[in-house]
Order: sequence, then structure tokens, then C-alpha cells
Amino acid sequence: MKKIAFLMISVTLLAACKPIGKKESFMYPETKKVDTLDVYFGTEVSDPYRWLEDDMSEETKAWVVEQNKVTNTYLAQIPFREKIAQRLTTLWNFEKFTAPVKKADKYFFTKNDGLQNQSVLYYQKNLEDSAIVLIDPNKLSEEGTTALSGSSVSEDGKFIAYSIAKGGSDWNEIFVKDIESGADLADHLKWVKFSGMAWYKDGFFYGRYEEPQGSALSAKNTSQKIYYHKVNTPQSQDELIFEDKEGKQRFYSPQVTTDGKYLVIYESESTSGNNLLIKDLTNSNAQFVTLGNGFKSDFSVIDHKDGKFYILTNYEAPKYKLVSLAAEKNNLSDFKTVLAEKDDVLAGLEIVQGKIIAAYMHHAQSKLEMFAIDGNFLKTIELPGIGSVSQLSVNETDNYIFYAFTSFIRPQTIFKYSLVDGKTDIYKQPKLDFNPDDYETQQVFYNSKDGTKVPMFITMKKGTQLNGNNPTLLYSYGGFNISLTPSFSLSRLIWLENGYIYAQPNIRGGGEYGEEWHKAGTLLQKQNVFDDFIAAAQYLISNKYTNSTRITIHGGSNGGLLVGAVTNQRPDLFAVAIPAVGVMDMLRYHKFTIGWAWASDYGTSEDSTNFNNLYKYSPVHTVREKIQYPAVLVTTGDHDDRVVPAHSFKYIAELQSKYKGNNPVMIRIETMAGHGAGKPTEKQIQEIADMWAFAFQNMNVVPKY
Repeated sequence: MKKIAFLMISVTLLAACKPIGKKESFMYPETKKVDTLDVYFGTEVSDPYRWLEDDMSEETKAWVVEQNKVTNTYLAQIPFREKIAQRLTTLWNFEKFTAPVKKADKYFFTKNDGLQNQSVLYYQKNLEDSAIVLIDPNKLSEEGTTALSGSSVSEDGKFIAYSIAKGGSDWNEIFVKDIESGADLADHLKWVKFSGMAWYKDGFFYGRYEEPQGSALSAKNTSQKIYYHKVNTPQSQDELIFEDKEGKQRFYSPQVTTDGKYLVIYESESTSGNNLLIKDLTNSNAQFVTLGNGFKSDFSVIDHKDGKFYILTNYEAPKYKLVSLAAEKNNLSDFKTVLAEKDDVLAGLEIVQGKIIAAYMHHAQSKLEMFAIDGNFLKTIELPGIGSVSQLSVNETDNYIFYAFTSFIRPQTIFKYSLVDGKTDIYKQPKLDFNPDDYETQQVFYNSKDGTKVPMFITMKKGTQLNGNNPTLLYSYGGFNISLTPSFSLSRLIWLENGYIYAQPNIRGGGEYGEEWHKAGTLLQKQNVFDDFIAAAQYLISNKYTNSTRITIHGGSNGGLLVGAVTNQRPDLFAVAIPAVGVMDMLRYHKFTIGWAWASDYGTSEDSTNFNNLYKYSPVHTVREKIQYPAVLVTTGDHDDRVVPAHSFKYIAELQSKYKGNNPVMIRIETMAGHGAGKPTEKQIQEIADMWAFAFQNMNVVPKY
């Protein structure tokens, strides 16, 4: 492989900002090109920016600094940037709660006072007691970049195992705390990723990897194993419970049934489909029994009760059903249907006091229904309106349940529902400087390119005139069976308060209509995802909501791929594109961290058919010359070890090299930040202010602040 001599990185910073409405040319850092050529099934593919994949190199670090200089200089000139940040700070400053979860004799929940960088974990012995701080991650780092990423309470309520993530990384470290005293024990477990903690007796099961060779942020993650850790012992003494030396590219995650009788290990090769490995913990000679159909379907053990496993699955039911399985059985043919598949997707459920509380999706909106344990329908639990049930919390010793409900215009509210009289009360309702009654959400249906009907939520201020000129934020995802249901976002309030529009289409690739909807946006059908999104923009334009000079598109991760792909395919349709932490190099994504797990949705370039398909839409490889692109602001984090930042680096380098127009094409690289989870409030506010300032500037609109 031939490499040309290195070129020095140089940069010319931008001149003073021009008035809004004026276009200007931009000078970007000169990104060196290295003569790197790959041949895929006879097709030569140049990869001149591969050197940017080395996140540890001094050259890459220097490139990041120079790119950020250009971007920060541009953003600093936008006169309303700080006003947006100030308004976001005011909006953000209210208490936020999760629903209380009862374990043993205590209730656990998280709360953020308003502007705390990280939410704090509390507990209380009854719902009337004062809450006691258990874990405050804000005290774990001065920058607020250490997040509480998971927790699990022992069955006796004495200990809590908790995991923290630093700088936005997916890597976790696990610690154990004595709840009553608040003292941390000596336990410290490392190299944990994508694993919960499942308590059993005086310890817990968890999954971990070996220490990575090379960069911990980009090296491929393989050979995950399940261990048992006994409290107050070193990690070196942990007992290996399960490993598969043949299936190195698989995930394993443990669960213990609430009666403590069975260990369930979820085995998966990708983000869709899994097997269950079940072991009887009451029998010291028991071996793991496998239940599954070769990763073709999803199986989730709700619990084990009275000798039966209750399993939520899409096996022979694309919209999911609930089945029971006698503990002594291990064949799918032994399933007994409890809740049959319906037209609506069964999104989740809990079993409590002989009742099933089931959350369904009806056209991407939540419905909550109650059934007897034998599957007989009992009642519908009325919800406040168009929205989503985001959390269900039940406990056998209580005569009530908690559920969290949110919508596009109402923040998460915690409701308490009585199992005795069916009465619903508001348990925790946040108060913020925003009046939801001034806004409305409507759901429309439009036809995609192939005639498929696609739903879309549109939220705006009441009385908004459909004059074809409203600034509009168009956001979607379209992948991995993930459903975009109504949810509250403080960032979007900036758009709504200014009289602008927020639109969220439920495009194929998601799970809004079950597994068939998901599959229709994967592999060789991935173009459906992009066509659905493009058709959403066309619907908004043809129905006078907006026009192409007033549309900003945004999406993250797989949604970043979406934005990159449609920007390259239809640059004329959008004014601004903001792809966040996107999967941009579709030919090499599977070579980093856990990228191999996404092959079920994408396919890989190691197969000729999939290569030809990926090469057609891969954002890095489809940037064109002599094309007028919208203004582009790519965002990523230097600690993103889910979608490594090299994806974004290579995409913006290609765009800056080929695009010669007057719209800015820039990248904002957050330091000590990852894929998004656990990002400190302060960093979130500044990033959102930067994105919206960039969007408004390049749509030639001025917010009313």
C-alpha cells in the first residue's frame, strides 16, 4: 500500500462574520491526503483520510484543534448564540425525576435539581420520608464528565452495585456501596461494557472484556464473558461463569429471576435477535439450556412465577406477544400464548399481583392496558394524551404502580396508579418556564417514494400560519428497531418558542410497526429509510409548512448516517444539515469497537452484494463535486467509542475538500465527551446553542431573544 509524504496541517481562520443573509467563502484546515487504496470485488476505493482513524496520534489531535478553531471562530460571531444558551439555561433549571423503584424496603429514584451536570441517585424508606443522597456523580469529577451509567440493588436491600462512565465512553467501572452507611467497599471492576449487574446471594453476575490492545476508544471489542463477583473480593478472584470461545463476536448480558431460582444470559450477535441461556441456580449440577432460533427472533424474560417463565417475544409475531413456558421445557414449540399479537406493537410489560400491565404502541403513541395473568383483558389505563409511557415501576408488596409519561410539549411526569380502585394521581410533576398549553401536536400520514404510508408528528405553536415559510426542524432515526415515540426535549423548545416547527417522521427501520417495519429499512432495503425522510420534507413543503430554505435536518448515530446520506442525495432540499456522531464510513464501520454488531441492519463490505449497496449511500463515499450543499455542522465527541469519531472526521474532510460553495461545512468536536449518554448539562446546553445558532444563521432567521 503506497503512502505519499505527509503534508503539514495549516489553517486560515475566518474573517469577521458577515451580516445575516450574506454568503462568504471559508478557509478550512488543509487535511493531508494519503494514497491509500482498497479493492472491493474489483472496485477500487480510495481512502485518503484513513490516518484520521488513529485517535491517539498527535497528527489527529492537532487536526481536531485546528478544525475546532475554525468552527468556534465562526460560531462566536453569531450575535444570538449566547442568548440561545442563556434561554436554554433558564429552561433547563427545573427538577427532573425518574419513577421510584422499590427494592427490599427502600425506594430508589434519580433527581436533578435543574442545572446539575449529572442526576443524583436517592433512596427513601417510604414515600413520605425525606430522600437520602446515595450516589452523587457530580462529586466524582470536577468537569462533571463522570456519569452514573447503571445500578443494581441487592435482594436484601443492603448493597448497591453501581457503574460509572468517564468522559462519555461506553467503558464502565463497577463499585459497591453499603446503602445504610453510604460507604464504598473495596470492590472495583474494570473493562465492563454493555452489561448490567444481576445480584445472586452475596454477589452479582456481570459481563466484561479483556483489557483492549491498542486504543481503548477504537480497538475492536470481542470475547465478552460472564463472571460472578462476590462482594468485598478483588476482581482477580471473580468466577468465570460463561464464555464461548467460538462466538467471539457476541454479546452476553445476565439476569436473575426475582425468585432467585434462575440465571438467564442473553446471547446476541447484533442489535436484533438473541438466544436465552438458562441455568437452574437451585441445582449445583445444572447446565445451561439454550432457548432460541439462531438469533432470528427476540426473547425477553419478564420473570419466572409459579414454575413458568413469562417471555416477551416476536417469534412468529412481528408485533410481539407474551408467552409462558414451563420451566422444565426448552423448545419454542412449548410456548403457550398469554397475550396474542395484535395490530398494535406490544412494546413492554410488567407482571404484578396476578395482573399484566402492558404498554402498546398505536401509530407510535403509547397505550396502557391491564390483563389478568391468564391474558383476559381487564381495562385500559387512561393516559393524558398523545405521548409515551417511558417507565413502568411495579412491586409485589405495593398496591400501586408508577409510570412515567411524556410528550413533545410536556416533560416527564410521574403518575401513581392504584391497583385497588383504579385511581390515577400525579406523583411528581415538574415545573418549568414554558406553557405547554400554547402548543399542539398533530399526527399526519404521507406517502413515501414507493407508496408506503408513513406517520409523522408535527408540533408547533397554536395558530401557526401555514404560509410555506416557517423554519422547521426535521428529525428522525430509522434503524435498529428503535421507535421514535413522542418525547420531551428541552432543546426543541427553542424552536417552538420562536414560532418554528418541529417534525418527526416515523420512517422505516424503526420499530413503530414491529419487526416488518424494521426489516423494511435494513440491508438492501436501507434506501427506503432515506426515501421516507426525503418524502417527509417534500410533504412539509407541498403542504405549506415550510420550504427548502427553511428546513434544518438533524439526527444522531444511525440518524447521523441518515442525515449524511440524504444530504448527499438531495442537497437541494435542505438549508442546514446537522449529522451528530454519525456512521459515515459504511465500508469500514465494522472494524471498530462494537461496529460489527450493526451488520444485521447494514451488512458489511466483506460481501459483494452488501458492498455494492453500502457504497451507493455511504456518506464518506458519496460526496460530490460541483454540487451546492446546504450548510453542514457535523458534531462528534473525542471519546465516542460507540461510533468512533473517525467517521465524522473523514466525512467533513471529504466535504471540505470537494465542496467549493459559500455555505459553511464544519465540524464541532467536543472533548471529554462520547456518544451522548452521560454528557454533562453544561456541555449539552453549549452544544445545543451552537447547533441552533448555526441553523438559524444559515436559514437567515433571527430568534426572538
